[in-house]
Amino acid sequence: MPAYNYVALTAAGKEKKGSIEADSDRQIRQQLRDQGLIPLEVQLTVKKNSPASSLKKSGFLAQLSSPMGGAKLSTFELALMTRQLATLIHASLPVEEALKAVARQANKSKVKGIALALRSKVNEGFTLANALAEFPSAFPDLYRATVAAGEHSGHLDLVLEQLADYTESSSETQRKVKGALVYPIVLLLFSFGILVALMVYVVPQIVEVIADNGQEPPALTQGVIAISDFLVNSWYWVVAAFFLIFAGFKFVLKQEKGRYKAHQIILKLPLFGRLSRGLNAARVCNTLSILSTSGVQLVDALRISGEVTTNLVIKKAVVTAADRVREGASLYRSLDQYDFFPPMMIQMIASGENSGDLDKMLQRAAQNQEREMVGLIATVMSLFEPLVMVMMGITVMVIVMAIMLPIFNLSNIV
Repeated sequence: MPAYNYVALTAAGKEKKGSIEADSDRQIRQQLRDQGLIPLEVQLTVKKNSPASSLKKSGFLAQLSSPMGGAKLSTFELALMTRQLATLIHASLPVEEALKAVARQANKSKVKGIALALRSKVNEGFTLANALAEFPSAFPDLYRATVAAGEHSGHLDLVLEQLADYTESSSETQRKVKGALVYPIVLLLFSFGILVALMVYVVPQIVEVIADNGQEPPALTQGVIAISDFLVNSWYWVVAAFFLIFAGFKFVLKQEKGRYKAHQIILKLPLFGRLSRGLNAARVCNTLSILSTSGVQLVDALRISGEVTTNLVIKKAVVTAADRVREGASLYRSLDQYDFFPPMMIQMIASGENSGDLDKMLQRAAQNQEREMVGLIATVMSLFEPLVMVMMGITVMVIVMAIMLPIFNLSNIV
């Protein structure tokens, strides 16, 4: 029985090398897959100076089903991979060669493993969309449906360009939001640390001074002292309550009914409700635009658009609207029955349906909605920082007043 040398990837993305005896290289690959490994290269091991030394078999192969099927890609990694694929396929490279080039350029073993796994599936005769379905956590429904439409229409390069623009825009938006949140979060944590230090270390010392003088402190001071005593003597109850509340929220959000109720509450909040409605409306409109332009039927595009929303209430509304469109209703009237979508977006959809240019109007509506959301997020972030400062100032002022009032009363007595 011949021996084969192999190079494979573990579920963690690390390379593993070894040698196994088997009847064929196909059997070697199957054994590796059974062990949860992704075979990258399989070569026949022969003795030195043997006539069979020139009969080496090699190739980049991947698993049909492996632990990497649950691997995830960040928005940036997905955008970069999509842009590379779009550029290479636009340059008339076959899909399998484009995937091989993407794997070579990948800096992370996880991305490389996914690209090689996709290439293996394509070499076996699967379409790119079917290969992407092996990694549902890395490639969302929108992505796979758009690729399938591009392959069906013969314009995969153009569709990938649209997906690259969409994923890069999403990545840029996430980067801006995270960057804008860094300073307020640091400021909030720093303020919280200062308050804890004041309540745990400063206030108890003031209490000793007041107690030594036999003076009854004012009501404000008594309240602050009570809070300080509770934090010093019963801090573990605070920690326990925090973890219980956190665990309770997590348990409720795991249940679909609880998650649905929480999403209903979010939509009714003054500022966060508008932000949630706007972001999900922009996502629905953008998805509709991409899928409709790629040739996906409107009903299917609307269903996929509902799946990519993060709010269950809006998702249910979009799926219901898809059922009405399937029954013959217009897209405009199906969406207009809900208050989740901005009037401007609804009017642009109605105009597109009446003029027969729905694809272009959907694209414009998506762009307008994205610009509005970027402006709203910037406004919220700009308000968050001074709000934290004001809250911090008010709290410190209350503590200082609670400390200074007994001192003023003592000086008046003297």
